[in-house]
Amino acid sequence: MSKFRFIGLFLFAGFVICSVPAISHGQTLATELVADGFTNPGFLTSPPGDTERLFVVEVKSGLIKIIKNGAVLATPFIDLSSEITTDANERGLLGLAFHPNYASNGHFFVNYTGANGDTYVARYKVSDGNPDLAEPDSVKQIITIGQPFGNHNGGMIAFGPDGYLYIGMGDGGSGGDPGDRAQSGQTLLGKMLRIDIDTPPGDPYDIPSDNPFVGDINVMDEIWAMGVRNPWRFSFDRGTGDLYIADVGQQNWEEINFQPFGSGGGENYGWRCYEGNHEYNTLDCEPSSAYDFPIHEYSHSLGCSITGGYVYRGCASDALQGTYFFGDFCSGRIWSFEYDGATMSNFTERTAELDPPGASSIDLITSFGEDANGELYIIDYSDGEIYRIIRDDGATDCDVTIGCGDVNESGVVDILDIIFLIEFKFKGGPDPNNPDLGDVNSDGEVNILDIIAMIDFKFKGGPAPNCPL
Repeated sequence: MSKFRFIGLFLFAGFVICSVPAISHGQTLATELVADGFTNPGFLTSPPGDTERLFVVEVKSGLIKIIKNGAVLATPFIDLSSEITTDANERGLLGLAFHPNYASNGHFFVNYTGANGDTYVARYKVSDGNPDLAEPDSVKQIITIGQPFGNHNGGMIAFGPDGYLYIGMGDGGSGGDPGDRAQSGQTLLGKMLRIDIDTPPGDPYDIPSDNPFVGDINVMDEIWAMGVRNPWRFSFDRGTGDLYIADVGQQNWEEINFQPFGSGGGENYGWRCYEGNHEYNTLDCEPSSAYDFPIHEYSHSLGCSITGGYVYRGCASDALQGTYFFGDFCSGRIWSFEYDGATMSNFTERTAELDPPGASSIDLITSFGEDANGELYIIDYSDGEIYRIIRDDGATDCDVTIGCGDVNESGVVDILDIIFLIEFKFKGGPDPNNPDLGDVNSDGEVNILDIIAMIDFKFKGGPAPNCPL
């Protein structure tokens, strides 16, 4: 069977995703130190369903380290120091993504700048004998992209709700995009890419047939969207599938772009014609109506380099559901807002409340992180510290009871459970530990009707799961 994507599932089921209703947010927040002692940490994530471990990427050392049950393991998960170059400020080990089927295939992907300065996306595999160690010799190169300058490498990689791998590529660097690469369909620079990595052995990747430019001789097939300068962290809302892209500005404006779930791709976010909502270099550019402008921008009076974050979908704070967090690398400021696809609300600066207690401070924010439960983290590059965002009263709304529909047993019934069921039924993914959790319509088996029922429940106000537990 060909890849069973969410978009196809929705068309088959006759559903249209609606925005998750927003809750009025009055939650005051704080941070708690999770771990420190890292060297230039740049990213944090967890494998799907893994609630015990956090994986931390060190940009300059080339190490990926594990925080397990609150302690940093002495032996790194993998050492890629021999593969990377750090001879420019923005080079190094830049991204990490675990395959949606990681629990069964052990595959994870990294994005780094190699010895020649080019971008490499490669696949590795966890050790068969030790889940806390990877096999360095298991490498499979997926894609290599030439880089003319040392900056604007992008570096973020993430799997979308459709199961495809998305890659954020900067415009190739220097300043002002001198080659106008972000607007050229003949280069992968300055683009969001979308590829299928579930290919036969020996094949690095395939092109999804519904990529927006397939068949267009003027645009490379891997391109999902274009016109970005340096997308420094993008993320998918695990509740809705919407995509948020933070794009670092040139001289005056930082921006956040938004792509709704099911858009079909093909957006052009405007760089270098526009920086944010403002003209930058409109030579040979189309009318403004040809471009997709950001949902938010801020000037360099507030910072100088945006760091994109995540939409909160954890369980510790019900009041934060649907809130997107982002920050600025230079100023250390942090903000949040809600967005329903048309209107922004509850825009809040969070810098003061998220300032750690005592003499500590969060200085250079290289990234936010999201764990398997949907809780969010802040990565302090200069001080080597990882902070978790928590409620200021220390309380939690989490109900860790594993209930009907929670097939990945994360404690939350969300879009990841739907992905788990799709992978299980159609892609050879792992079996649920308790199959009854997936039989949400109580018909005695786990099948496509349960997937449709879950979608109906999560996105259409349908009946709650009813399992034979």
